[in-house]
Amino acid sequence: MIGKIRGTILEKQPPQIIVDVHGIGYEIDAPMSTFYQLPDQGQEVSLFTHLVVREDAHHLYGFYTKEERTLFRTLLKVNGVGPRLALTILSSTATNEFVRSVLNNDTASLVRLPGVGKKTAERLIIEMRDKLTDWSQAPGEGAVLAKVDKGLRHQVLQDAIAALVSLGYKQQEANRTVTKIDDGAATSEELIRRALREMM
Repeated sequence: MIGKIRGTILEKQPPQIIVDVHGIGYEIDAPMSTFYQLPDQGQEVSLFTHLVVREDAHHLYGFYTKEERTLFRTLLKVNGVGPRLALTILSSTATNEFVRSVLNNDTASLVRLPGVGKKTAERLIIEMRDKLTDWSQAPGEGAVLAKVDKGLRHQVLQDAIAALVSLGYKQQEANRTVTKIDDGAATSEELIRRALREMM
């Protein structure tokens, strides 16, 4: 199991990044909450990782904090929740908000997450509630909403659209939705969350 990686960021294309570790480029999928805490391309990064091994492929997932990785691993233990849905959940809500919804039996908040229906929301609560009882969330952790310079607006929109396409939405639908909800100030992460809720 690969538990941690430290290296230089070669590429950043949400939700995937490529990290160079002594000449080997690791493709890593990361939730949006992690993606927007990453340093610039060419800078060094350290990520906590989780490796999913399948017959046809090995998928590596990276997280900025141990808490995010722990929540990802806990999600994978829920019946019917795979890596893609777990990544989508972490991309759609801050970790502390998700934990709060589970502990408060708030199915209404959970069903608003992409890919989470009523039955899945109920399973999340039943199977995760006891495991998250001792969850501790450090101040300021979770999704980081960065201030975005207006001059980078186009890139912000393109990042949001690319992330939605990588999560399974059609290019045209993602483009239309992001354009519709853009208020000229939201970060890519905010746009992705709003778009995911809009397309539900």
